[in-house]
Parts: sequence; C-alpha cells; structure tokens
Amino acid sequence: MRFIWLFASLVVLASAATIKDTAKLRFDNHSVFKLKISNKLQLAIVNKLCSLSEKYDIWKDYEEYSKEVHVMVNPAELNRFQILLKLAGISNEVLIPNVQKLIDDEQVPSGRDSSTFGWTRYYELDEIEAWLDSIFAAYPSVTEEFTVGQSYEGRRIRGIKISHGTNKRGIFIESNIHAREWITSASATYFINELLTSQDTEVRNLAESYDWYIVPVFNVDGFEYSHTKNRMWRKTRQPHATNSCIGVDGNRNFDSHWMENNGASDNPCSETFAGDVAFSEPEAKALSEYLISIQDKFDVYLSFHSYGQWLLSPYGHSAEELPENYDDLQEIGTAFVDAIQNMVYGTTYVRGSTATTLYVASGSSVDWVFNELDKKVAYTIEYRDTGRYGFVLPPAQIKPNCEELMTGMIALIKKTNELGYIV
Repeated sequence: MRFIWLFASLVVLASAATIKDTAKLRFDNHSVFKLKISNKLQLAIVNKLCSLSEKYDIWKDYEEYSKEVHVMVNPAELNRFQILLKLAGISNEVLIPNVQKLIDDEQVPSGRDSSTFGWTRYYELDEIEAWLDSIFAAYPSVTEEFTVGQSYEGRRIRGIKISHGTNKRGIFIESNIHAREWITSASATYFINELLTSQDTEVRNLAESYDWYIVPVFNVDGFEYSHTKNRMWRKTRQPHATNSCIGVDGNRNFDSHWMENNGASDNPCSETFAGDVAFSEPEAKALSEYLISIQDKFDVYLSFHSYGQWLLSPYGHSAEELPENYDDLQEIGTAFVDAIQNMVYGTTYVRGSTATTLYVASGSSVDWVFNELDKKVAYTIEYRDTGRYGFVLPPAQIKPNCEELMTGMIALIKKTNELGYIV
C-alpha cells in the first residue's frame, strides 16, 4: 500500500504544472474516465491525484449513490494514470475518448441559427445580454431588470424580474455559478422565454401566479472565460494573493457552514477551492446582499447546475443531520422527478439531500439561503446527463432538457403550493 501511495505522489509531482493562458486551450485526446471506487484507499489516491495536479480535472466527485468518480486526463499523463489504476485495483471505463471532439461538435456552422436567438446552440455572454435587452424592450409591462452586483473583472451580474401584478410571492433562480455548465444558462433563457410567450395553460398559471427573479449567468467572468479561453473553466476569475492558480468555486464561498466537514478545498488550485474566507468573491458577496434586500419577497430558491440528473435539497454541509421539513422537501422532489420521468424522453432524476445522496458540499448558495434566510424550499438542480457527454452536452439536447425543466418546475411549484410553502 505504501508503494501505491508513493507512486501516486510521484505521478502528481511529475505532472504538476501551471497551465499557460493560451489563446484558447484545446483538449485534443483528453479522456474522461469513470472510476468505480471500492475502498477508502482508492478514493484517497484519486483525491490526492486530482487535488494536486493540473493534469487531471474532476468532472464528478465521489458520491455514495454510484460510488463513481469521473476524471478528465491529459493524454501526456495517460500511461502513468493507467499504471496507477492498475496498481490500486481501480475498475475504470472510458466515458469520453476525446473531449475536444465534443467541444468541436458544440460549434454551430457559420450562418446557421445566427439571426434569431433560440435553443439549438449555446450562446456567449454578449449574445445572452443582447437577448435580455430585447426581452426588456418587448415586454416592458411585465419585465424589470435588476443588477445583483459587479464581478471581479467589472462585469454587471444581470437579472430579470417577471411579474404580472402586485403582492405575489417570488421564486429566485440562479444559473451558471459554475462557468462550464453551459446548459444551465440555456435552460434559464428558455424558461424566461416560456414564462413570457407560452400559451400553455399550466405555464401561464406558473408565470402569472408568482414573481420570478432569474439570473441567467451568475459567474459572468468565468462564463466569458469558458467561451474565449478554456471550455472546461469552472471557477471565478479573481487571482489568489499567494498562489498562481486563479479563481474560487463560487458555490463553496457562501457563509453557511463554510469549509465544514471537508465539504470544500483549501487548495487554491482545486476546482472546489472555497476561498481564503467566506464571501471572498465579490460575486458571492453581492448575491448575498441582493437576496437579503429582497428576502421578504421570495419563498423558493433554485440553483441550476450540470451534470448528473439530480434534484438536491439541503443540507450540503452534513450527512448526519437533515432539515426539519426534509420529508416535505422529498415529497416536492418526488413530484419533480416523476413528472420528468413520465415524459417521452423517460429521463431519470434522483432526489435527496446533497450530502446524503451526492456528497458533502459546504458553503453553497442553496444552503446559505435555506439556513441564513430561512427559505425552506431550496434545491440544486443538476441537469443532463449522467456522464456520456458530461459538461459538453450536445446542442441537440438543449431543447429536450429545457422541456424537462418546464415540466418538472410545474410539478415542483404545484406541490410546494399544496404543502403551504408558497401561496
């Protein structure tokens, strides 16, 4: 066992390097592996490897439900990586043989779908903001722009409020806190459009019965960077004072059980780096202040993520305790999951608390809202898929994913209303 651990350390040292800020990073022949973890030593080895080396990128952390880890491996490290897996006896499967091929397939040929904003391709930040401007101009009587705050690089974090009348309870949606999860902002813009244009009776009821506060792209700096420099970028873009690695996991930076139970990393190079202190990131701090300013106006908080097909409720910081209203949260979750599974696509979601179903994740926006603002219906929604495409979900799946979201949201809000959490 000592030899295996020593080899893992040597692999880390051999591969440790700072990725240069090239014109645009490519991922030719980068593979994504599914690792089946059967004991604590295997998990410790994988965690050590992936927390200390920039040649490996954890796409999905270990969780008890499947006992899997998904990791992207640089081709230069492939031989060492496979030797380590063999020595440690880690069962594995290649999910994606060439990540760059999926990224290339995301790109829409020049001239296609260029004139009208739609949901057959992914859009950059300036395109989404231009679309938002057109929405405000087209629906001035029921839409209102709000600004959450300013990012580290000086970009505005923009939101849209949709309201049909006064004295209605609110629902807040935060999307794209993790930059590379492009399906989230695509789903958010689709949802906005449906609330404003759909003639379906259930959608109209959803739109007109509540006030909607929606932030399509929360991590604006990271999202821009994921389009222009590094498709796999996850974090914010604020430099670290004493380390060359950049950014913080915005969804580990909120001041609620921050850094508890190993639910985040203190390593600035880790994808789950929580920051040196809670609310170190201007984006997270700004969102907390904005939510406090409207805390008497909303009852439900939703955070859009990918991937895995999960509906996750608090708590994230502990698998040993559950909220008092856990049973209600699971009943609401079951309504969401069943509604989606009954659709023609047959997509299966799993619901449960973040820490017991997925893994311990402390300092999340959902937990902060649930614990600090006392909003008792709050969920993280992890969209398609379960690993075949991961973060690089093909454009052909945008529309089906969005349709599932709408169906699930109708069921979720209906059950939330029935249980008396929003009226």
